Amino acid sequence: MIVIAMASQKGGSGKTTLSGHLAVEAEKAGAGPVTLVDTDPQGSLSQWWNARAASTPNFAKIGPFELEAALAELERAGTRIAIIDTPPAISESIMMVIEHSDLVIVPTRPSPHDLRAVAATVDMAERFGKPLIFVINGATQRARITGEAAVALSQHGVVAPVNLHHRVDFAASMIDGRTVGEAVPKSASTKEVADLWAYIQGRLARLVKDASLIPEYQPPQFPLAGVTGGAGPEIEYSPEISGEELPVIAREAFSQEAADQRTSESAVTDGIVARAGDLPTNELQQQRPAQGPALFARPAPGARAFGRRHGLA
Repeated sequence: MIVIAMASQKGGSGKTTLSGHLAVEAEKAGAGPVTLVDTDPQGSLSQWWNARAASTPNFAKIGPFELEAALAELERAGTRIAIIDTPPAISESIMMVIEHSDLVIVPTRPSPHDLRAVAATVDMAERFGKPLIFVINGATQRARITGEAAVALSQHGVVAPVNLHHRVDFAASMIDGRTVGEAVPKSASTKEVADLWAYIQGRLARLVKDASLIPEYQPPQFPLAGVTGGAGPEIEYSPEISGEELPVIAREAFSQEAADQRTSESAVTDGIVARAGDLPTNELQQQRPAQGPALFARPAPGARAFGRRHGLA
């Protein structure tokens, strides 16, 4: 059984909404049986699932200190993927979830406060040696801060090449137990969620060395390498993708011109790594500056969250 932890210290990052959407998308992609696990005392995911008419995904409400036994029971029951929603706090219970996970997903809104809050989650994932993926959630179309956020986060883990943009249909779909893909099947939000799960499923296939997990649907903007690895980059962005669908930082970092100018080691400029793609964690660690960026430390007086001293654009 594969365990995915949805973790973020910051409240309002979208963990619960993303948990439900990814679980439904995983079932649709044939990666199930999937079980949603709610460890948040607020029970928002429980309320959503109880309002749901569809029989999948499965659901379990688990106390944090019952986690190990509960996961063993879910595996015996045939669960293939467990997605665990966690409360917005750093506590012993969150540490237990991360310790028992195979992958940690950190939804993050592109704002200075949200970005600074990911440091504690990153520390816990590193402490237990767990792979981590940042998902930029609630992004604004063509906003410069979205690209800056991707660059800053790429120093501390893999950044998913799909941003989830702020749209009413994404959050509103959760009212009656559905997801945006079920409520508005042909919307831009539906495509983003499908692309994001295809990317995550491909990474899971490589993590657990299970070729059967490689998704049939592979968006053209980031073809996935095989489980055993292969020549060339794991992710490529197609120039045919429209500017609305492709994040700003992706256009800059993955354009062919930029790729031709890169050396084997990404250039580090102004204290940030000029690269925001899907890099292995150990490669990212080698590229980190000796001193952490201002984003994850106390900023100097007058400094911006991204290390610049100019006012916000």
